[in-house]
Amino acid sequence: MQENILVTQSSMPPYEEYIEAIKPLWDTHWLTNMGQYHGQLEKELREYLDVPELSLMVNGHMSLEMAIQMMGFPEGAEVITTPFTFISTTHAIVRNGLKPIFCDIKLSDGTIDETKIEDLITEHTVAIVPVHVYGNICNVEAIQRIADKYDLRVIYDAAHAFGVKYKEKGIGCYGDASIFSFHATKVYNTIEGGAVTFSEHRYYEKLYNLKNFGIRNENLVAGVGANAKMNEFSAIMGLCNLKHVEEVREKRRHNYDCYMENLKEVKGIRFFKKNPEANSSYAYFPVIIEDEYKMSRNELYDHLRQHGIYSRKYFYPLTSDQACYKNKYKKLDLRNARNLAEKILVLPLYENLEKEGIKKIISLCI
Repeated sequence: MQENILVTQSSMPPYEEYIEAIKPLWDTHWLTNMGQYHGQLEKELREYLDVPELSLMVNGHMSLEMAIQMMGFPEGAEVITTPFTFISTTHAIVRNGLKPIFCDIKLSDGTIDETKIEDLITEHTVAIVPVHVYGNICNVEAIQRIADKYDLRVIYDAAHAFGVKYKEKGIGCYGDASIFSFHATKVYNTIEGGAVTFSEHRYYEKLYNLKNFGIRNENLVAGVGANAKMNEFSAIMGLCNLKHVEEVREKRRHNYDCYMENLKEVKGIRFFKKNPEANSSYAYFPVIIEDEYKMSRNELYDHLRQHGIYSRKYFYPLTSDQACYKNKYKKLDLRNARNLAEKILVLPLYENLEKEGIKKIISLCI
Protein backbone atom coordinates (compact mmCIF):
# COMPACT_ATOMS: atom_id res chain seq x y z
CA MET A 1 0.00 0.00 0.00
CA GLN A 2 1.17 3.56 -0.71
CA GLU A 3 2.79 5.21 2.31
CA ASN A 4 0.94 8.48 1.64
CA ILE A 5 -2.33 8.68 -0.25
CA LEU A 6 -2.99 11.93 -2.11
CA VAL A 7 -6.44 13.20 -3.01
CA THR A 8 -5.83 12.25 -6.63
CA GLN A 9 -3.25 10.78 -8.98
CA SER A 10 -2.73 11.48 -12.67
CA SER A 11 -3.94 8.86 -15.13
CA MET A 12 -1.22 7.87 -17.58
CA PRO A 13 -1.15 5.44 -20.50
CA PRO A 14 1.45 2.65 -20.66
CA TYR A 15 4.91 4.24 -21.01
CA GLU A 16 5.76 2.36 -24.20
CA GLU A 17 2.46 3.40 -25.82
CA TYR A 18 3.12 7.11 -25.30
CA ILE A 19 6.77 6.90 -26.35
CA GLU A 20 5.80 5.10 -29.54
CA ALA A 21 3.07 7.65 -30.23
CA ILE A 22 5.38 10.70 -29.97
CA LYS A 23 8.15 9.24 -32.18
CA PRO A 24 6.80 10.85 -35.40
CA LEU A 25 7.35 14.29 -33.86
CA TRP A 26 11.10 13.76 -34.21
CA ASP A 27 10.57 13.36 -37.95
CA THR A 28 8.19 16.24 -38.55
CA HIS A 29 9.45 18.67 -35.86
CA TRP A 30 5.86 19.97 -35.80
CA LEU A 31 5.38 20.42 -32.07
CA THR A 32 2.58 23.00 -31.85
CA ASN A 33 0.43 25.38 -33.95
CA MET A 34 -2.53 23.04 -34.53
CA GLY A 35 -0.70 20.07 -35.98
CA GLN A 36 -1.95 16.63 -37.01
CA TYR A 37 -2.54 15.34 -33.49
CA HIS A 38 -4.29 18.51 -32.36
CA GLY A 39 -6.81 18.02 -35.18
CA GLN A 40 -7.18 14.31 -34.48
CA LEU A 41 -7.86 14.90 -30.79
CA GLU A 42 -10.49 17.55 -31.53
CA LYS A 43 -12.28 15.05 -33.76
CA GLU A 44 -12.13 12.17 -31.27
CA LEU A 45 -13.20 14.32 -28.35
CA ARG A 46 -16.19 15.67 -30.28
CA GLU A 47 -17.31 12.10 -30.75
CA TYR A 48 -16.58 10.96 -27.20
CA LEU A 49 -18.22 13.98 -25.55
CA ASP A 50 -21.12 13.85 -28.00
CA VAL A 51 -20.94 17.54 -28.91
CA PRO A 52 -21.38 19.31 -32.28
CA GLU A 53 -18.27 21.53 -32.05
CA LEU A 54 -15.09 21.57 -29.95
CA SER A 55 -12.00 23.75 -29.81
CA LEU A 56 -8.91 22.59 -27.90
CA MET A 57 -7.10 24.97 -25.56
CA VAL A 58 -3.89 25.03 -23.56
CA ASN A 59 -5.80 24.54 -20.29
CA GLY A 60 -9.23 24.70 -18.72
CA HIS A 61 -8.83 28.22 -17.40
CA MET A 62 -7.98 29.70 -20.78
CA SER A 63 -10.91 27.73 -22.21
CA LEU A 64 -13.24 29.69 -19.94
CA GLU A 65 -11.51 33.02 -20.52
CA MET A 66 -11.71 32.53 -24.28
CA ALA A 67 -15.34 31.31 -24.15
CA ILE A 68 -16.36 34.43 -22.23
CA GLN A 69 -14.25 36.74 -24.40
CA MET A 70 -15.70 35.42 -27.67
CA MET A 71 -19.15 36.62 -26.60
CA GLY A 72 -18.00 40.25 -26.85
CA PHE A 73 -19.56 41.50 -23.63
CA PRO A 74 -19.14 45.22 -22.81
CA GLU A 75 -16.61 46.15 -20.15
CA GLY A 76 -18.07 46.21 -16.64
CA ALA A 77 -21.09 44.07 -17.50
CA GLU A 78 -22.42 41.66 -14.86
CA VAL A 79 -22.16 37.88 -14.94
CA ILE A 80 -24.13 35.75 -12.49
CA THR A 81 -22.08 32.84 -11.18
CA THR A 82 -21.47 30.59 -8.20
CA PRO A 83 -19.01 31.19 -5.35
CA PHE A 84 -18.72 27.42 -4.73
CA THR A 85 -16.11 26.60 -7.35
CA PHE A 86 -12.39 26.65 -8.09
CA ILE A 87 -10.97 30.18 -8.17
CA SER A 88 -10.41 29.92 -11.93
CA THR A 89 -14.14 30.37 -12.62
CA THR A 90 -14.23 33.77 -10.95
CA HIS A 91 -10.85 34.86 -12.28
CA ALA A 92 -11.95 34.17 -15.87
CA ILE A 93 -14.88 36.55 -15.42
CA VAL A 94 -12.83 39.29 -13.75
CA ARG A 95 -9.95 39.03 -16.22
CA ASN A 96 -12.45 39.75 -18.99
CA GLY A 97 -13.27 43.07 -17.34
CA LEU A 98 -16.64 41.81 -16.10
CA LYS A 99 -18.27 41.90 -12.68
CA PRO A 100 -19.11 38.58 -10.97
CA ILE A 101 -22.50 38.54 -9.26
CA PHE A 102 -22.54 35.65 -6.81
CA CYS A 103 -25.63 33.50 -6.47
CA ASP A 104 -26.09 31.09 -3.58
CA ILE A 105 -26.13 27.32 -4.13
CA LYS A 106 -28.31 24.34 -3.30
CA LEU A 107 -27.17 22.22 -0.36
CA SER A 108 -28.56 19.14 -2.09
CA ASP A 109 -25.93 19.04 -4.83
CA GLY A 110 -23.69 22.11 -4.54
CA THR A 111 -24.80 23.66 -7.85
CA ILE A 112 -26.09 27.19 -8.38
CA ASP A 113 -29.61 27.76 -7.01
CA GLU A 114 -31.56 28.53 -10.16
CA THR A 115 -34.50 29.86 -8.10
CA LYS A 116 -32.33 32.78 -6.92
CA ILE A 117 -30.91 33.81 -10.28
CA GLU A 118 -33.74 36.07 -11.47
CA ASP A 119 -33.54 38.29 -8.38
CA LEU A 120 -29.91 39.08 -9.29
CA ILE A 121 -30.58 40.12 -12.89
CA THR A 122 -30.21 43.82 -13.67
CA GLU A 123 -30.01 45.91 -16.84
CA HIS A 124 -26.25 45.23 -16.75
CA THR A 125 -26.49 41.42 -16.68
CA VAL A 126 -25.18 39.71 -19.82
CA ALA A 127 -24.54 36.09 -18.86
CA ILE A 128 -24.77 33.23 -16.41
CA VAL A 129 -21.71 31.06 -15.66
CA PRO A 130 -22.89 28.02 -13.66
CA VAL A 131 -20.65 25.11 -12.59
CA HIS A 132 -21.38 21.38 -12.77
CA VAL A 133 -19.63 20.96 -9.43
CA TYR A 134 -18.07 17.53 -8.71
CA GLY A 135 -19.89 16.44 -11.86
CA ASN A 136 -23.29 17.19 -10.26
CA ILE A 137 -25.11 18.89 -13.12
CA CYS A 138 -26.97 22.17 -12.83
CA ASN A 139 -30.66 22.51 -13.61
CA VAL A 140 -29.92 23.23 -17.26
CA GLU A 141 -33.56 23.54 -18.32
CA ALA A 142 -34.45 26.15 -15.69
CA ILE A 143 -31.26 28.12 -16.34
CA GLN A 144 -31.95 28.15 -20.08
CA ARG A 145 -35.53 29.36 -19.51
CA ILE A 146 -34.19 32.29 -17.49
CA ALA A 147 -31.52 33.03 -20.09
CA ASP A 148 -34.08 33.02 -22.90
CA LYS A 149 -36.44 35.26 -20.94
CA TYR A 150 -33.77 37.92 -20.35
CA ASP A 151 -31.66 37.35 -23.49
CA LEU A 152 -28.60 36.18 -21.57
CA ARG A 153 -25.72 33.93 -22.62
CA VAL A 154 -25.02 30.74 -20.64
CA ILE A 155 -21.46 29.41 -20.38
CA TYR A 156 -21.06 26.28 -18.28
CA ASP A 157 -17.92 25.44 -16.35
CA ALA A 158 -17.94 21.67 -16.91
CA ALA A 159 -14.37 21.08 -15.71
CA HIS A 160 -15.66 18.37 -13.33
CA ALA A 161 -18.08 16.78 -15.79
CA PHE A 162 -15.97 14.97 -18.38
CA GLY A 163 -17.99 12.15 -19.92
CA VAL A 164 -21.24 13.14 -18.21
CA LYS A 165 -24.44 12.74 -20.21
CA TYR A 166 -27.80 14.15 -19.24
CA LYS A 167 -30.91 12.69 -20.85
CA GLU A 168 -28.61 10.75 -23.19
CA LYS A 169 -27.03 13.97 -24.44
CA GLY A 170 -23.45 15.15 -23.86
CA ILE A 171 -23.36 17.72 -21.06
CA GLY A 172 -21.29 20.01 -23.30
CA CYS A 173 -24.32 20.50 -25.57
CA TYR A 174 -26.15 22.71 -23.08
CA GLY A 175 -26.00 26.50 -22.97
CA ASP A 176 -24.15 28.64 -25.50
CA ALA A 177 -20.85 27.00 -24.57
CA SER A 178 -19.25 24.70 -22.02
CA ILE A 179 -15.65 24.33 -20.97
CA PHE A 180 -13.73 21.24 -19.90
CA SER A 181 -10.41 20.91 -18.09
CA PHE A 182 -7.89 18.24 -19.04
CA HIS A 183 -5.52 19.06 -16.20
CA ALA A 184 -3.33 16.27 -14.85
CA THR A 185 -5.58 15.87 -11.79
CA LYS A 186 -8.75 15.24 -13.80
CA VAL A 187 -10.40 11.93 -14.75
CA TYR A 188 -9.08 12.49 -18.27
CA ASN A 189 -5.97 14.55 -18.91
CA THR A 190 -3.73 15.85 -21.66
CA ILE A 191 -1.09 16.77 -19.03
CA GLU A 192 -2.38 20.35 -19.27
CA GLY A 193 -5.26 21.17 -21.52
CA GLY A 194 -8.87 22.07 -21.97
CA ALA A 195 -11.62 22.59 -24.50
CA VAL A 196 -14.63 24.73 -25.32
CA THR A 197 -17.71 22.97 -26.69
CA PHE A 198 -20.56 24.73 -28.48
CA SER A 199 -23.20 24.35 -31.17
CA GLU A 200 -22.69 27.39 -33.42
CA HIS A 201 -19.84 26.85 -35.90
CA ARG A 202 -19.06 30.58 -36.02
CA TYR A 203 -17.66 30.27 -32.51
CA TYR A 204 -14.94 27.93 -33.83
CA GLU A 205 -13.53 30.72 -35.98
CA LYS A 206 -13.72 33.20 -33.09
CA LEU A 207 -11.91 30.82 -30.74
CA TYR A 208 -9.30 30.03 -33.39
CA ASN A 209 -8.50 33.74 -33.64
CA LEU A 210 -8.46 34.22 -29.88
CA LYS A 211 -6.15 31.29 -29.14
CA ASN A 212 -3.74 32.01 -32.01
CA PHE A 213 -2.96 35.74 -31.69
CA GLY A 214 -5.66 36.50 -34.26
CA ILE A 215 -3.39 35.11 -36.98
CA ARG A 216 -5.19 33.77 -40.07
CA ASN A 217 -2.15 33.40 -42.35
CA GLU A 218 1.40 34.69 -42.53
CA ASN A 219 0.24 38.06 -43.83
CA LEU A 220 -3.03 38.56 -41.97
CA VAL A 221 -3.74 39.18 -38.29
CA ALA A 222 -7.53 39.53 -38.19
CA GLY A 223 -7.93 40.41 -34.52
CA VAL A 224 -6.27 40.74 -31.13
CA GLY A 225 -5.76 37.29 -29.62
CA ALA A 226 -3.78 35.37 -27.01
CA ASN A 227 -1.68 32.22 -27.19
CA ALA A 228 -3.87 29.42 -25.85
CA LYS A 229 -3.05 26.59 -28.25
CA MET A 230 -2.54 22.98 -27.16
CA ASN A 231 0.81 21.51 -28.22
CA GLU A 232 1.30 18.16 -29.98
CA PHE A 233 2.83 16.35 -26.98
CA SER A 234 -0.27 17.15 -24.93
CA ALA A 235 -2.56 16.20 -27.81
CA ILE A 236 -0.85 12.81 -28.12
CA MET A 237 -1.15 12.25 -24.37
CA GLY A 238 -4.85 13.02 -24.78
CA LEU A 239 -5.21 10.54 -27.63
CA CYS A 240 -3.47 7.84 -25.60
CA ASN A 241 -5.51 8.52 -22.46
CA LEU A 242 -8.75 8.56 -24.43
CA LYS A 243 -8.13 4.92 -25.40
CA HIS A 244 -8.13 3.97 -21.71
CA VAL A 245 -10.63 6.45 -20.24
CA GLU A 246 -13.50 3.98 -19.93
CA GLU A 247 -11.26 1.56 -18.04
CA VAL A 248 -10.17 4.45 -15.80
CA ARG A 249 -13.78 5.47 -15.13
CA GLU A 250 -14.74 1.87 -14.30
CA LYS A 251 -11.94 1.55 -11.74
CA ARG A 252 -12.87 4.89 -10.22
CA ARG A 253 -16.51 3.78 -10.12
CA HIS A 254 -15.51 0.66 -8.19
CA ASN A 255 -13.64 2.74 -5.60
CA TYR A 256 -16.52 5.24 -5.47
CA ASP A 257 -19.02 2.43 -4.80
CA CYS A 258 -16.76 0.98 -2.11
CA TYR A 259 -16.77 4.31 -0.26
CA MET A 260 -20.54 4.61 -0.58
CA GLU A 261 -21.24 1.09 0.63
CA ASN A 262 -19.12 1.52 3.75
CA LEU A 263 -19.88 5.14 4.66
CA LYS A 264 -23.58 5.47 3.82
CA GLU A 265 -24.74 4.43 7.28
CA VAL A 266 -22.21 6.51 9.24
CA LYS A 267 -24.03 9.05 11.38
CA GLY A 268 -23.14 12.61 10.44
CA ILE A 269 -21.76 11.87 6.96
CA ARG A 270 -23.99 13.15 4.18
CA PHE A 271 -23.72 12.77 0.42
CA PHE A 272 -24.96 14.89 -2.44
CA LYS A 273 -28.23 14.02 -4.13
CA LYS A 274 -27.69 12.41 -7.54
CA ASN A 275 -29.64 13.32 -10.66
CA PRO A 276 -31.21 10.06 -11.89
CA GLU A 277 -31.08 11.23 -15.51
CA ALA A 278 -27.32 11.88 -15.51
CA ASN A 279 -24.40 9.52 -15.18
CA SER A 280 -21.46 10.24 -12.88
CA SER A 281 -18.05 11.55 -13.92
CA TYR A 282 -16.47 9.80 -10.90
CA ALA A 283 -14.21 12.82 -10.68
CA TYR A 284 -14.39 13.28 -6.91
CA PHE A 285 -15.74 11.68 -3.76
CA PRO A 286 -17.06 14.55 -1.62
CA VAL A 287 -18.62 14.01 1.80
CA ILE A 288 -20.46 16.57 3.93
CA ILE A 289 -19.55 16.39 7.62
CA GLU A 290 -22.60 17.34 9.65
CA ASP A 291 -22.77 18.31 13.34
CA GLU A 292 -23.84 14.77 14.32
CA TYR A 293 -20.50 13.33 13.21
CA LYS A 294 -17.98 12.36 15.88
CA MET A 295 -15.63 15.20 14.95
CA SER A 296 -15.65 18.38 12.88
CA ARG A 297 -14.66 18.54 9.22
CA ASN A 298 -11.34 20.16 10.14
CA GLU A 299 -10.65 17.53 12.79
CA LEU A 300 -11.32 14.74 10.30
CA TYR A 301 -9.04 16.45 7.78
CA ASP A 302 -6.24 16.60 10.37
CA HIS A 303 -6.95 13.03 11.54
CA LEU A 304 -6.58 11.67 8.03
CA ARG A 305 -3.47 13.74 7.40
CA GLN A 306 -1.80 12.36 10.51
CA HIS A 307 -2.18 8.92 8.93
CA GLY A 308 -0.80 9.94 5.55
CA ILE A 309 -4.20 10.56 3.88
CA TYR A 310 -4.36 13.88 2.04
CA SER A 311 -7.98 14.89 1.58
CA ARG A 312 -9.07 18.39 0.48
CA LYS A 313 -11.44 21.05 1.79
CA TYR A 314 -12.68 21.59 -1.72
CA PHE A 315 -13.94 24.44 -1.91
CA TYR A 316 -12.85 26.38 1.14
CA PRO A 317 -12.82 29.34 1.41
CA LEU A 318 -15.39 30.32 -1.19
CA THR A 319 -13.93 32.03 -4.24
CA SER A 320 -15.87 35.16 -3.28
CA ASP A 321 -14.12 35.17 0.10
CA GLN A 322 -10.54 34.71 -1.11
CA ALA A 323 -7.93 37.30 -0.13
CA CYS A 324 -7.46 38.49 -3.71
CA TYR A 325 -10.96 40.00 -3.65
CA LYS A 326 -10.17 41.97 -0.48
CA ASN A 327 -13.42 41.33 1.45
CA LYS A 328 -15.45 42.85 -1.41
CA TYR A 329 -18.11 40.13 -1.21
CA LYS A 330 -17.95 39.15 2.47
CA LYS A 331 -21.33 40.67 3.32
CA LEU A 332 -23.25 38.89 0.55
CA ASP A 333 -25.94 36.46 1.66
CA LEU A 334 -24.33 33.20 0.54
CA ARG A 335 -25.40 31.17 3.56
CA ASN A 336 -25.68 27.81 1.80
CA ALA A 337 -22.35 28.15 0.04
CA ARG A 338 -20.57 29.22 3.24
CA ASN A 339 -22.27 26.43 5.18
CA LEU A 340 -21.13 23.83 2.67
CA ALA A 341 -17.62 25.25 2.45
CA GLU A 342 -17.24 24.66 6.19
CA LYS A 343 -18.44 21.03 5.96
CA ILE A 344 -17.17 19.64 2.66
CA LEU A 345 -14.29 17.18 2.45
CA VAL A 346 -13.10 15.41 -0.70
CA LEU A 347 -11.61 11.97 -0.07
CA PRO A 348 -8.94 10.42 -2.33
CA LEU A 349 -10.29 8.90 -5.52
CA TYR A 350 -8.32 7.58 -8.50
CA GLU A 351 -8.11 4.36 -10.47
CA ASN A 352 -4.85 3.12 -8.93
CA LEU A 353 -5.95 3.64 -5.35
CA GLU A 354 -5.39 0.21 -3.85
CA LYS A 355 -8.04 -1.72 -1.95
CA GLU A 356 -5.94 -1.55 1.22
CA GLY A 357 -5.79 2.23 0.87
CA ILE A 358 -9.56 2.51 0.54
CA LYS A 359 -10.01 0.29 3.59
CA LYS A 360 -7.61 2.43 5.60
CA ILE A 361 -9.45 5.64 4.71
CA ILE A 362 -12.83 4.09 5.52
CA SER A 363 -11.59 2.77 8.86
CA LEU A 364 -10.36 6.24 9.81
CA CYS A 365 -13.76 7.76 8.93
CA ILE A 366 -16.01 5.23 10.63
